[in-house]
Amino acid sequence: MTARTPTTPAALAPDTFPRWVLMCAGGIVAFSLIAVGLVRITGNGPDQQAAAATQERLLRFEDRPDGGVAVIDGRNGDTVSVLHGEQGFVRGALRALTRERHARGLGSQQPFQLIARTDGRLTLLDPATGQRVDLESFGPTNAAAFARFFENARP
Repeated sequence: MTARTPTTPAALAPDTFPRWVLMCAGGIVAFSLIAVGLVRITGNGPDQQAAAATQERLLRFEDRPDGGVAVIDGRNGDTVSVLHGEQGFVRGALRALTRERHARGLGSQQPFQLIARTDGRLTLLDPATGQRVDLESFGPTNAAAFARFFENARP
């Protein structure tokens, strides 16, 4: 008969958690801290002040029976343009702003403000709700869809 020796715990194995996971997590944390620091230092955060306006136009948008959308000057009631077809970006931007008006029980009579700024940016502002869409964020082609409403504008 062989004598049994009490079992001794095996030497503890080193931790097997992958080191690369820790390095990636540390990199993400470092990137986040640097990004936040740069935004604070440069002042390019979401609360930055908008550049001065160079041109402003009040516009109302009305649906037409033929499926088009009439773009109407908010000051004098002249028709600026009639949009036919998809006009995806224009309709999408307006849909977002009118949804907020509808949620607050506001009508569509008050015009939107289209603002051109000194730094080349375009902003579509809804004075009724305070909502705004910075149009340059969607690229130059989409911003140009609204910039054309400044053509033939009376000062």
